[in-house]
Amino acid sequence: MEKERIVIAGIGTEIGKTVVSSIVCEALKADYWKPIQAGELDDSDSMKVASLISNSVSEFHKEAYRLKTPMSPHEAARRDGVKIDLDTIQVPETFNRIVIEMAGGLMVPLNDSDLIIDFIAKKKLQVILVSNYYLGSINHTLLSLEILKSRGIDTLGIIFNGRKVQSTYDIIMSHSSVPCLLEVDHIKRINQEEIRSYASKFKLK
Repeated sequence: MEKERIVIAGIGTEIGKTVVSSIVCEALKADYWKPIQAGELDDSDSMKVASLISNSVSEFHKEAYRLKTPMSPHEAARRDGVKIDLDTIQVPETFNRIVIEMAGGLMVPLNDSDLIIDFIAKKKLQVILVSNYYLGSINHTLLSLEILKSRGIDTLGIIFNGRKVQSTYDIIMSHSSVPCLLEVDHIKRINQEEIRSYASKFKLK
């Protein structure tokens, strides 16, 4: 099965989706797209990923929405006087695979009625779930996997980010029907060399 449109989705916010997106882009020489950028418009996630990629194939597509405030997309959009409309967000056309980085977790609202998981389901995208090792991450990871399954969304696997807690890893994997695609240890200096190193270890079955 072709893995052409891959969402990097998190079990929460601030868990390393942008670093993971860089690794997956580098490994697959895939394009990158973040549909909604909320805040940091002068140092966007697209800019950060572009600075970490060293292959000459990946292209970086323009965001559908660029919002000023670093908040949940629905509230950031409200403050900008706009409404995020799923029908107007079109996945960029490309002959390449494309990595799509979402904002926050799966249940983050995009507007008054639609959540991020609704966008993923509507566009029929595949998912790589990014997990971490904070207190509560077991619950958040298993809940995320369960809702992806309940919506019939194809989940390719999990990438763990952060210093490993073996007991957390073991219990998540024992309750998961998807593979671990990569383990990313705590990276002190995030640069192209580190991204290439982890990209060489990434295996998509």
